[in-house]
Amino acid sequence: MTTVPERIEELSEEFTALAEEADALGRTPDTAVKLLRDSGVVRMLQSRDFGGLETSPVDFFESVMRIGARSGSIGWVAGVVGVHPFELGQADRRVQEEIWGEDPDTWVASPYAPMGRARAVEGGYRFSGRWSFSSGTDACDWIVLGGLFADEEGKPIPGTSERHFILPRADYEIVPDSWNVIGLKGTGSKDIVIRDAFVPGYRVVDPGELESGEAARKAGREDSDLYRMPFHAMFGTVIAAGTLALADGALAAYLAYTRSRVTARGVTMATDQAALSTLAAATADIEAGRVQFVHDVQRMWDIAQSGRRIPIELRAAARSNQVQAVRRSHAAVDSLMAAAGGGAMRTDLPLQRFWRDMSIARNHAANSGESTAINSGLLTFGQPLRPGTRL
Repeated sequence: MTTVPERIEELSEEFTALAEEADALGRTPDTAVKLLRDSGVVRMLQSRDFGGLETSPVDFFESVMRIGARSGSIGWVAGVVGVHPFELGQADRRVQEEIWGEDPDTWVASPYAPMGRARAVEGGYRFSGRWSFSSGTDACDWIVLGGLFADEEGKPIPGTSERHFILPRADYEIVPDSWNVIGLKGTGSKDIVIRDAFVPGYRVVDPGELESGEAARKAGREDSDLYRMPFHAMFGTVIAAGTLALADGALAAYLAYTRSRVTARGVTMATDQAALSTLAAATADIEAGRVQFVHDVQRMWDIAQSGRRIPIELRAAARSNQVQAVRRSHAAVDSLMAAAGGGAMRTDLPLQRFWRDMSIARNHAANSGESTAINSGLLTFGQPLRPGTRL
């Protein structure tokens, strides 16, 4: 039987060919959506009882990186949309039936920023708000959105924590032309608007229960190796995977462009000492980041498979390592772009697209370095984490 990573490798040239179309459309092309569905990547973290593969997260993240190295935007959507079943598999079974009962290939979008306001009513909540950055949303039929409980005036109720609200496509609006950016254009990460939609109480998820493992227990999945993986680490990890994939793609594009290039001084890039030195340093940083990334995920997966809970120290260290890998890879891509010369800026060459995509991805909140480094450092020295920290 062909595995998902093997299937993605077979489709790699098709993903490459769709990269420019994704940028031009400002969303994931329909052909790419079909390829992703056919590959099975979005069902890798979905439970078996709802048509998923419930496979290794190592394989999932490596699959995302393989796609992203061909088309950054398509890989990004594969990762972000593909990680949502990990949460939904721990939600109320009624939600899972609604989403996947008839079609296990139903996709779910996000974002999680708590921009919504939920007012309690009989049986659930009235929910409103506007969110940015809903990657792959045009191809999705459901969405998970962050929000806060509010009073009758719409003001957040002090002392309450955020929740995730799950809604079908009929209950929200995708704002046209709201994704105007210089990179990751093909993700179609548009704005979402909800105007006083009703959300039943069973479609509301407490992130704290996801973090503690209580959600998996309630959903009857506490014995699943996959659902022992740390919730917050999984979501930060998929952003790192999508970002590191761009560095792989940029390196391949640089090599393809410079292999036979002759500079204006008549020097071949393949023999230019300065260019070779830049290439060596960039390659080392990009490959080191990828190796460390996979190593840390594998360590957590090994512990999950043993039936144990993954220590918070390892979760914090893995996230810090991921952010540092992203920083090094971003700097490496910058150095390759500078070494490639002005001709590499031509829009018919993929190097500039990976460079633009990397610049956008680097700015994602999950790739912010200070908080992850501080968390890891505090735990290293046996200090308490800051209030509100989620690992």
